[in-house]
Amino acid sequence: MIRRDFLAIATRYLLADGRITRRHYLDSAASTLTLDSARQVADELLRHYANTHSELHFSARIVSNAYAWAHQQVMDFVQADPVQYTAFFAGSGCTATLNRLARILAAQRPERNLVLVSLMEHHANDLPHRKHAGAVIHLPLTGQAPALGAIDLTALERLLEQHQGRVNAVAVAAASNVTGIVNPVHAIAALAHAYGAWIIVDASQALAHAPLPISDTGAPERQLDALVFSGHKLYAPGSPGVAVVRRTLLENQEPDEVGGGMVDNVSLTGYQVTPRFPDREEAGTPNILGAVQLGAVLKVLQRVGMAQIHAAEQTRLRQLLTGLASIPGLRIYGDPDPDRTPRLGTVAFNLAGLEHGLVAAVLNDYFNVAVRNGCFCAHPYVRELLKPELWALELDPDAEGVAQQLKAWQGMVRASLGLYTTAEDIEALLAGLRDLQSRPDHYRAHYVADAEGNFHHRTFAVPVEALFDPEAVLNQALERRNPPPAML
Repeated sequence: MIRRDFLAIATRYLLADGRITRRHYLDSAASTLTLDSARQVADELLRHYANTHSELHFSARIVSNAYAWAHQQVMDFVQADPVQYTAFFAGSGCTATLNRLARILAAQRPERNLVLVSLMEHHANDLPHRKHAGAVIHLPLTGQAPALGAIDLTALERLLEQHQGRVNAVAVAAASNVTGIVNPVHAIAALAHAYGAWIIVDASQALAHAPLPISDTGAPERQLDALVFSGHKLYAPGSPGVAVVRRTLLENQEPDEVGGGMVDNVSLTGYQVTPRFPDREEAGTPNILGAVQLGAVLKVLQRVGMAQIHAAEQTRLRQLLTGLASIPGLRIYGDPDPDRTPRLGTVAFNLAGLEHGLVAAVLNDYFNVAVRNGCFCAHPYVRELLKPELWALELDPDAEGVAQQLKAWQGMVRASLGLYTTAEDIEALLAGLRDLQSRPDHYRAHYVADAEGNFHHRTFAVPVEALFDPEAVLNQALERRNPPPAML
């Protein structure tokens, strides 16, 4: 069972009622736990560690080969044709790759100065286009708040036709990081290509949950032009961000970043960029260990089978949705019917009359359930989902302190699944919510809110240093060495 291969699935914490229990980790949409077998591959590579960019000694050859292997795993995982596509690593997540792509695309076709961005985008696939494109239009979604669905394809085609010749790219999430709702990215690609636009897909919330090839049918018009994702959301914390990009988007201009490793020759008067992919897109010393660990994760997931992983997660997702829907006063955001609107293992919700910060705090302190609350770096989407509730508050926008009052309600709670999520984890969440819903005043009395909307227990507090002190761990490691390492 692959669940046993994850680090930290048995982590235990002391709770506010004095119990010590296992953590129920339901925050995978933020970052996943670590697949231990993949981490061991990186640890073993450290025995041979050297820099890449050399073939003259054993270690450099070993590391260069492992780094190339990591690129190949990325290409294989999304079924990208190496003649048409390349894969490169950058930064520590999607933000770096999407910023680079936004700059590259704007420079490629400056006459096409408009990017269509979905309303549900994470800031990482929205703000870079706002900064570098001439203009951005946000694509509407199907349905009505709070039960919004996926991108409205009719509205998309209407905008493509209305702005024909101006749209440079369509930037969309394969799945929302707030609601888990899935967009039909290959159908969107076909529409974009029919009007000469590129498609940029943020797959960071999708690739851990379901198959997502560059093309679903093999038809050229349904191919994605760029697909990006983050290893820290794919069971490889510490890995770089990844971009799989059509070569023609990169070939006709100088790489966005320059430095060592991406040049063939440098003189005092100029330099020659290498034509080789992915070298020309990866200036400097890469995150070798992170890339290799990610490559190992992708190999494991391929062996398990993404179709099987998706099917198993859908069972857990339906358990979660059904359980949440049974709790009085609980509202699920986004279309709650996965048969009508496909969803992956991420669900956002609120309990009526209870601030999202309070709900998250109680779940942690009394039930050892790790969820996230807030706007999840998707402020426009969250505000649209919340619009009916915020209007219902009937607050005077000009009244003193109204901004602070609104802040407490401008967010939601998010539970997100991973390969390690069990029925027990979901039941722990549901049990906590049911108890909180039945005794809200009991729990509220134990908390005080700060100016940021975070809720803190009045009497229960565990210093972070008591749970993990890096210097103490270091000292223990040094003391276990016999003899201790010599100091210069």
